[in-house]
This record gives sequence, C-alpha cells and structure tokens, in this order.
Amino acid sequence: MIDRRTLIAGLAALPAVAEATAGAGAGAGRGDPVATTRHGRVRGLRQDGVLAFKGMRYGADTAPRRFRRALPPQPWSGIADATRYGAAAPQTRASEPTSEDCLFLNLWTPGLDAGRRPVMVYCHGGAHAHGSGADPLTDGAALARRGDVVVITLNHRLAGLGYAYLAQLGGPAESGNVGNLDIVLALQWVRDNVAAFGGDPGRVMLFGQSGGGAKVVTLMAMAEARPLFHTAATMSGQHVTAAGPNHATQRARFWMEQAGARSVAELATLPVERLVEAMAATDPLERKGEISFTSTLDHQLLTRHPFFPDAPREAAGIPLIVGNTHDETGIWLEATLKRGDTTWANLPERLMREMVKDVGVDHVIARYRALYPKRTPGQILLAASTAGRSWPGHLIQAEARAALGAPTWMYQLDFPAPEAGGVMGAFHSLDIPLVFDNSRVPEARTGDTPAARRLAATMADTFVRFARTGDPNGGGLPKWPRFTLDQRATMIFDRDVRVEDDPRREERLLFAVAPYFKPGG
Repeated sequence: MIDRRTLIAGLAALPAVAEATAGAGAGAGRGDPVATTRHGRVRGLRQDGVLAFKGMRYGADTAPRRFRRALPPQPWSGIADATRYGAAAPQTRASEPTSEDCLFLNLWTPGLDAGRRPVMVYCHGGAHAHGSGADPLTDGAALARRGDVVVITLNHRLAGLGYAYLAQLGGPAESGNVGNLDIVLALQWVRDNVAAFGGDPGRVMLFGQSGGGAKVVTLMAMAEARPLFHTAATMSGQHVTAAGPNHATQRARFWMEQAGARSVAELATLPVERLVEAMAATDPLERKGEISFTSTLDHQLLTRHPFFPDAPREAAGIPLIVGNTHDETGIWLEATLKRGDTTWANLPERLMREMVKDVGVDHVIARYRALYPKRTPGQILLAASTAGRSWPGHLIQAEARAALGAPTWMYQLDFPAPEAGGVMGAFHSLDIPLVFDNSRVPEARTGDTPAARRLAATMADTFVRFARTGDPNGGGLPKWPRFTLDQRATMIFDRDVRVEDDPRREERLLFAVAPYFKPGG
C-alpha cells in the first residue's frame, strides 16, 4: 500500500505544464497552463505575468448533502476548464451566479515548478452571509507577481446553508459549522495539491477580512483546522464569541418557519430559492437585518469560543496579525457622513444606534468634545461609533493573545479614502486593495494615486514577508514589535508608516469601562 506522503510526492512530481488546445474553455488557447491535481488535470490561463486557475473544484456539489460535511470531488478524466470563476454560494443580494454547487477555489502562481513558494489563502468578507472569492479587489495576480507567492481565494457555503445550527431540531450535528468545514476541505486541497502549482504546503498563511477574518480566528479554535495553516492574519475580522447553541437554535427554528418547513428533513428538500428568501427575514433576536447565521459553539467541531474566556492555547504557536481600520464604521455611515447633517442635537440618537459597548452616549459625547474640541458632530459620530462598536473586538483578540505570550502583531490603517473630501476616513474594507496591491483596480476606493500605490506596495510586501517567515518585519518597514499589554505597539499604515504605542489610548480607556457583547449571540 502506498502511504499518503508518497502519493502526494508522486503527484507533485508529475509534469505540470502542457501545451494543449483540446477541450479548452473560453479564453483558453495554445500555451495555456495545465496542472495535475489529485482529482484530475485542469487548464488555466496566463494573466498579467502569472498563471491563473479559476473555478477549480475542491469539493463535490453540496446540494445532495445539504447541512452536512461536504465530500471531496470525484476524479475526472480529460482536462477541466479553470479559466472562469465558479458559482458563489446561495445568498441574499447576490451579484453573481449562485449555486449549492459552489466549492471552488481560485489560484494565482508565478509558475508550475518546484518553487516551494509561500501560499496565501484568503477568506472573503461579507459576515457569514455574503461574498465570494471572485471580488476584483482580491484578484491575486498582482500579489502573486509582486511577492513570488501562490495566492488562493475560495467560495464556501454561507448563511443558513453554511451555519444554521440544526442539531437540537433533529438535524446533523455539524450543521452549525459546515461553512467552516468547507474551508477546512479547501485547506486539505491546498495541503495535497499546491506543490503542483509551485507552492509550499508547509508554509500556508490563512488570512481574511471582516467575516473572513472572523472565520480565520474561529478556525484557530478548531482542532481539525489548526494543522492545515501556519500563520494567520485578520483584517477587521473580529469573532470574540461564536453563536451559542441555544440562540443559534432559535434562529434556525425561525428560519424553518419562514421557509414553511415542518422538519429539518423537509428543509433539506425545499428549493434553495425558498431558503434564500427566508434568510432575508428580520433577525428574531437582534430585531434588525436579515437572520444572523454564524459559527456555532456546537461542542464537537467548535468546543470553545474563539476568544472567550481567553485565546486558545492550542493556537498560541500560530503567528497572528490583528488589523483594523481607524474609521471602521465609515462604510455603514457613508450616506450620513456624505450628507453632513449630523448636529449636536441629533448626534446622541445616531450614536446610540451604532454602539455595541453600553456606555452612556451623553458621557461619550462630552468626553470626545473635551478630547477633540475642534471636531464636528459628524467626526465624533464616526470616531465614537468605531471605538464603541468595531474596535473593541480587535483589541480583545490582541490582548488575549498577548496574555499568552503568543506571537501577535497589531496594525491600524489610517490612510483615508479620498472621496467626499475624506469624510469617511479609513473605513472598513479599505485595506483589501492595499494588501492585494490592487489600488489601481477601478473598484478600489483608495484612489489610484502615488501615495496609495506606495502604501499598497508596503502592505503587500509586509503580508508576503509574514507568509514567508512568520514575522512581518523587514524591508523598509519600521521595526514592528510584537503586541504586549504594557506597550501595545501598533503599526500605523498611512502616508507615513510608523509605530505608535497604544494609539487612541483615551478612546480605549473611555470604552474599557463596559463589557463587549454581541446581542443575541
């Protein structure tokens, strides 16, 4: 019997590139790259100086196994087309084709050789409900070319199909975390196949923004996932607590009712369109937004919260970057900030709607006016809502890791978006095109300016170094100390890149008097 390591080594040694045209998909032609995976051969394309393989299948169709762990794909004969993105997961507000057959990943590499390059696997944002690996901002060509790395983005099951906890309603025990299990399956694909694409399966960095970052830290708390990656980074991705099983059950039951299902078995057979329509119902616990599905403390796959009551000791050896933007809530306050109609009279009501930390708004406003007497009501709304809603979770993650002595670095993006005179500041998601060196992409809101391009180069190089060595220091970057509770060193990415100790200290202390909580979690 051939053991798995021997099999992988043999597959990696197979010829990876061929000149072929038979069976080529749209855009393919003579000279397009063909790679060999464990399941079959795939044909990609040449893109901006690198090789791109889009829509590669890492898992089988999930429709026959709705709410259950996905299976690896069946082997195929011939050459599969990998020149176009695969379907995204079913979701509300979809902007691209969707299907339950959605387990596809996209890969960019400088070459199909024995380069043993670091591998950077990205989890997209969109909470646990939206998004895909096909975002133009996360196109990996520029990053792969710049850093001589392999870049991967992926799709996985979302919302109710990926995170509805049905175990207490007679459903599968793993149902509350099958979206995370999809990512585990993708990481197993990376382990078994990436050497054929010039990557090093022993240097895998898992990183993500927003909900993608939340999934990264959740996977750090999952025993099944931890051996599959070696460094990690979160970009505005906080997940202090997963959903508790009782709250998750309430949401799942409500979803079933909205879909018109009388049992989990019936829910598993309904048309997916009906399930998606039911997901859009107002969340029964938070009483706003659509139903909030997220990773679940199921006591089997996820046996603890990601960062409560502390950081997982088992993940202390995984180096982690924790990042946030200076003005996270600018993205949600965009219309308000651009109208410029926040006044001292309506500021308390507007700020109260944005707070997670329960600190009296009148006290908060008075303190901000004392700290920053020249700021307008709109500027205080932006600053206080960020400090009282989005920033605390990132601090908790860094602090919990520091308490263990785990290698952790913290950054803050201060570079403001130029639109509307910069009133939105450095808002949530603005770091995505910078890390991917995609500030030139039309969808990037950083502006295609020399300053943005310089900062993109700096942030991309920093993440590449981290993937390569497990330490972000080097190049022209100022010395970046690890985050500690006494110093709180934070890299400030702005027009002038610098390190500050305990930035926004007074704001941090203002909100430190109240606990962080997620309603209905």
